[in-house]
Amino acid sequence: MGGGRRLRGPRTRVDARGARRHLAGLRARRGRELVRRLRAPGPAVRKPSRAIGGTQPARHLHRFRTNAALIRAVLFDAAGTLIELREPVGEIYAREASAQGLSISARRLDDAFRRIFSGADPMLFPEASLDEVANLEKNWWRGVVRSTFLAADSAKRLPDFDASFEVLWKAFSTPNAWRARPGARELLERLRNEGLRRAVVSNFDRRLPEILAGLGLGGLIEAIVLPSDAGASKPDPRIFQHGLDRLGIRAEEAIYVGDDALRDIEGARAAGLQAVAARSLATLTELRIPPGGA
Repeated sequence: MGGGRRLRGPRTRVDARGARRHLAGLRARRGRELVRRLRAPGPAVRKPSRAIGGTQPARHLHRFRTNAALIRAVLFDAAGTLIELREPVGEIYAREASAQGLSISARRLDDAFRRIFSGADPMLFPEASLDEVANLEKNWWRGVVRSTFLAADSAKRLPDFDASFEVLWKAFSTPNAWRARPGARELLERLRNEGLRRAVVSNFDRRLPEILAGLGLGGLIEAIVLPSDAGASKPDPRIFQHGLDRLGIRAEEAIYVGDDALRDIEGARAAGLQAVAARSLATLTELRIPPGGA
């Protein structure tokens, strides 16, 4: 028992000296860490946004933080982003079928249209002149509409398909079938007032400029780029580059806003642009560019 006590004495003295050295080391490290924290800049998300006004929420700001000081332009998709149909495609098709004495479910027509449209070949005619493109685009749509009716109900054929197609073609050609999406006009006006360039890069056909003009958006857009202009369609990076060239902007200076994950978001990123999913915004006015964006 006496030997045990003699051994504990020296060990206690050694532990005390080690503890003092350990505490001194901790104080030194904490001091260095405090200096680093005091010198470090605050988080970028606390800065207010000025390009569209208000304080930029972190959930939007993070998209542009890397190149915030470089943003000079915003490019947009058209259908589903800036504009939308007033009623579903299936409803319009079903109404025309009814006019020809056929009862076809609007839901089945809508589902069939989505399948046919998404699987159709790109609307590209590389050998055609611009004068020929309009007719070729119309024939492209003729094939989509015919296939949609057949896919919805192959047992029911429109008595006069050509007449029905002309009715539908004219219906979708006018601004009356479309409307600006919530916040679209306000956003474009604010971007213009902040000196940011604006363009549309879309897989739409050559009816688009007239539709945008009829909805009061045409004068707020500096350039409209279609597959027939670029010789490529989304998600091909070349159509995005064509839009950038029209504005004289580099890819790292632009943001693209669209609603399709592959054609819009992945396509824009492949072209070097930052991209925002329109569906992530309650209204387009939520889109904000950080300070220094212009």
